Amino acid sequence: MTKMERQVLGADADWWRGAVIYQIYPRSYQDSNGDGIGDLKGITQRLDHIAGLGADAIWISPFFTSPMKDFGYDVSDYCDVDPMFGTLADFDALVARAHDLGLKVMIDLVLSHTSDQHPWFKESRKSRTNAKADWYVWAEPKPDGTPPNNWLSIFGGSAWQWDSRREQYYLHNFLTSQPDLNFHCDAVQEALLDVARFWLKRGVNGFRLDTINFYIADKYLRDNPPLPRELRNDSIAPGVNPYNHQLHLFDKNQPENLEFLRKFRAVLNPYGAAAVGEVGDAQRGLEIMAEYTSGGDKVQMCYPFEMLQPKRLTADLLADTFARMNAVAPDAWPCWAYSNHDTVRHITRWSLSDAAAKTYTVLLMCLRGSICLYQGEELGLPEADIAFEELQDPYGIEFWPEFKGRDGCRTPMTWVADNANGGFSDAKPWLPVKAAHLNRAVAAQDADPGSMLNHYRRALAFRAAHDALRHGDLVDLRASGDLASFCRTGTQTIYCAFNLGGTQAQARLPEGTWAAIGGDLGATAAIGGEVTLGPWGFCLMRKN
Repeated sequence: MTKMERQVLGADADWWRGAVIYQIYPRSYQDSNGDGIGDLKGITQRLDHIAGLGADAIWISPFFTSPMKDFGYDVSDYCDVDPMFGTLADFDALVARAHDLGLKVMIDLVLSHTSDQHPWFKESRKSRTNAKADWYVWAEPKPDGTPPNNWLSIFGGSAWQWDSRREQYYLHNFLTSQPDLNFHCDAVQEALLDVARFWLKRGVNGFRLDTINFYIADKYLRDNPPLPRELRNDSIAPGVNPYNHQLHLFDKNQPENLEFLRKFRAVLNPYGAAAVGEVGDAQRGLEIMAEYTSGGDKVQMCYPFEMLQPKRLTADLLADTFARMNAVAPDAWPCWAYSNHDTVRHITRWSLSDAAAKTYTVLLMCLRGSICLYQGEELGLPEADIAFEELQDPYGIEFWPEFKGRDGCRTPMTWVADNANGGFSDAKPWLPVKAAHLNRAVAAQDADPGSMLNHYRRALAFRAAHDALRHGDLVDLRASGDLASFCRTGTQTIYCAFNLGGTQAQARLPEGTWAAIGGDLGATAAIGGEVTLGPWGFCLMRKN
């Protein structure tokens, strides 16, 4: 390790621990050139909003060259910017401005698959003998011509697509236009590590790793076993999708992935960069997070789907999640999120009032781990109601009307309330801005002390002001009815109690002398060691 590398690691290597990361969906953040689609210059124009919110970092969803069949998650050039989003110079300017504002920059790397328009795949499919013939997962048909096994695509149907050029099937866990790379090929791994090096040299501080547990499939292509109906979970795919009918033992979650993650971490370390992996697994998410973040030689963080599920986060579910995590991964560092670009916004998903949403915000800020906030979450945006004729998402088009797809959480950010496009664009936006979002625009909330936006600002400031919340342990988590209580310990001890229900709840503090904190967030102070919490009330106390 060089002197520079030691300095980077010593000075700022743990910036990610306890950080609040703000996710930007670039198509929908800000349009700077009037084509109805957000872009990198638009993001740069709005970075002050994120810095003013109190976030530590941004995560930008894919902006790479792409045919946009899956809106950038189908990459055709990992090392360039799609013209609809701008240029590499625009990206460099974005990074420079973010760093000036004290924001780290993370970008979304989609390494498990590419677009079928990527030059690698175009060469691979030409023949069985070309230089990249084994860069993708190719397989012979069964004797009757059917796919090699029973693996299913998250987007519906078989995970195998016939290719007449090679007279073989190729694997696609998502769209047929998203062929899976073959991580059993060393050259593929090295090419992807070079992609990470390219962006690190341009100043990025880390990566969000899309579908991190999908990188490697079973080399023997064994069938997945069926999953009993009572164990099915629609947190990864909608309930109408047959993907939920299998226990995904062999199409993902393979042990060989650990060695690739070690290689990836070795690329990150000299730059003091961090990675957060998306663990897409309904049965073993916490266990996989433990495997991928253990030992200090793989990724720093993973986010499982426990708080992205359709079922509202209750006190019992919170306690169960942390109990399971502590059993399998006591040292793992999670990254929690309520909403993202793939799920129904949590305000709608959990049917939250503003009072309930504010309580859940404070709860999130008090949990051990890092945090991802999704654009518009700070405004309390509900899911937009998108009509079928307005849909852009192929996932929603495939499973409509039982599943409406992801467009409802991807509509443009609303900055002002006095024009139909919410200040997002001068042109017709690629997805409509709904009236319900206009009255929650940034400008409409900015001057209102009681607004959701200002509540988020106070909540992030509260987390930043208390080291125990960012870096400390979480102990004594208990659930009693709707009441969840725990302590955060470290350089200080903070008692947290949350009433996650619509009726009154009683809480009693542990022994000791305590001082009330969080009054500006709406916290109820305990008196004499006891506190009565009204519906969606919470108590925050610091031990003297």
